[in-house]
Amino acid sequence: MSATKRLTIVVPVALLLVYLLLFMSMGSAADALLVFSGVPLALTGGVAALLLRGIPLSISAGVGFIALSGVAVLNGLVIIAFIERLLGQGRTVVEAVHEGALTRLRPVLMTALVASLGFVPMAIATGAGAEVQRPLATVVIGGIISSTLLVLPALYVLFRKDRVVTPPSGRLE
Repeated sequence: MSATKRLTIVVPVALLLVYLLLFMSMGSAADALLVFSGVPLALTGGVAALLLRGIPLSISAGVGFIALSGVAVLNGLVIIAFIERLLGQGRTVVEAVHEGALTRLRPVLMTALVASLGFVPMAIATGAGAEVQRPLATVVIGGIISSTLLVLPALYVLFRKDRVVTPPSGRLE
């Protein structure tokens, strides 16, 4: 009971800190929100995976949600940072999003595969400690699958279509 109470405080504080770090690194609330939009999609996948496997929400699942949020944010940051760089080179928003999504697909998929495949042994564990391992691994695997659907490029075009970035040197490279 005590751990659950702490977790209801720790998870929102962790997510708020992640958003603040994104805002500070990107310098834009809109871009930080776009990157952060991957978190609810990841959390939804984690909850769906728990439901599919019939595993109750537990403390270890809560820890999995925190880890999952980090992976989802990292993948979003990889894509948005590259799109911003392409916009700085003079590409239109649609061109930058298209090229950015295709170019960064492999790194995002590799991050997702490494994280999710690394948790498979924990997800199918049956021995001692499996009751702690299974919820954590299930949340991470389910969330990574749902957050890797690359909805972020579509959201970028939808909400940032008027975005124009001038190159730092004042000329197109």
